[in-house]
Formats: sequence, structure tokens, C-alpha cells
Amino acid sequence: MNVALIFAGGVGRRMNSSAKPKQFLELFGKPIIIYTIELFQNHPDINGVVVVCVDGWVEYLKELLKKYGITKVKDIVVGGETGQSSIYNGLLAIEKRYSANSKVLIHDGVRPLINHQTISDNIAAVAQNGTAITTAPTIETFVISEDGNMVDDIPEREKSKLAKAPQSFILSEILDVHRQARIDGIYNFIDSCSLMKHYGKELHLVEGPIENIKITTPMDFFIFRAIYDARENAQILGI
Repeated sequence: MNVALIFAGGVGRRMNSSAKPKQFLELFGKPIIIYTIELFQNHPDINGVVVVCVDGWVEYLKELLKKYGITKVKDIVVGGETGQSSIYNGLLAIEKRYSANSKVLIHDGVRPLINHQTISDNIAAVAQNGTAITTAPTIETFVISEDGNMVDDIPEREKSKLAKAPQSFILSEILDVHRQARIDGIYNFIDSCSLMKHYGKELHLVEGPIENIKITTPMDFFIFRAIYDARENAQILGI
């Protein structure tokens, strides 16, 4: 089985939106979270979806799923105190419904600019290698600084990748590291690939679209709108 775990547990403080969490902001009348979920809804190899939702918005999300004809969402669970805890809650919900060897694609609810191929590549990579971390090439040089003032290292751009999502794993393996982290009192890993790497797991790369941004600021939202407009225009014009 192939299951998508969509993380929509954030409140979006950097978006400066007090009315709604960022995942519920709308473009052309449709919330960002629905754009994202539809990617997995429409992929023939995705068997089900579990969404981790910010507390207080579960019923609203259920109404949206009904409105937009989303049928693959099998569970909506409330997020935890941290992103890591929220993902763990979602994995527990998946464990109740699907076998231990299921492939789980963990994706941000505010990353609506992946495509069909990205999902297919993640599924194939997990089937072959056990893990899949969606990446994009670095197009600028970046530096490492321990104190924020002096440059300590400049990694070679050709060897650098930007880690994005989906980040995909075998259900039993990602659950094992989450459970070990809880035993070890670790609750604040920034993402699933960092957690897996901490416990010595091999991580395999999948190249994704460079426009696979995470919508966390107003600028990101404007970029999303511009890219969506460009895609729609290309479709209409047959480009």
C-alpha cells in the first residue's frame, strides 16, 4: 500500500494571517491544503491519505474535503506540540489501517507545487531502496557559519541539494525511529529525513521540481500564484 501523510498542523505565524492558518488560505477560491491533497487524490497509485490538522480546524477541513470531492482521506488527526510529534500522531493513525510494509509519503500541506512524477518517483525509490528524499538543486552558493558572523565553510554547490518533500519511507522503519526518539526524549527534529539520519538510516535522493516551494510567507504565496497562473496559461495555450 502507498499512503500519503499530509502535515497541516502549523499555524503560519510568518504568513501574518490572523484569520486562518496558512494551509487554509485560498487561491482562486480554493484552499492551499486542497490543492495539495488533490495531487495525491488524483494519483492512481496512492491508496489512502491521512491528514494531520491544526487543532480547532478538523471540522472545517472535513467540510472542505466533502466540498471538493476528496475521497482518499481516511483519517484526520490533531497535531502534537511539535512537528515531529504531529507526524508521529499521523503515523499511528496509518498503522491502525495499513500493513507495516506500506510505503508512506510524508508531505507538507503547504507544498502544492509537486507533480504526478514526483509522487511516482518517491514510490519507486522506496520500493527499490527503502527511502526517498525529494530534493532540488541548489542554484546559489551558501555558506556555513557557526557564530553567524564568520564563514566556516562553503560547500561545493555541485554536491549540495535542498531537501524538500515528499520524504518517503517504509511505515515500520519510520515508526521505529520515531518511537526510539521518544524513548530518548527527542521531540524537535525539523523533518523526517533528519530524524532518520540521526539514527543511522540510509537516505536515497529523488529529484523533484525546482518550484516545489513551501508556502510559509506572503512572498511564497505570490510565487505560488504566479506559477499556478503560468501552468494554467500553458495548458490553455497548449504549450
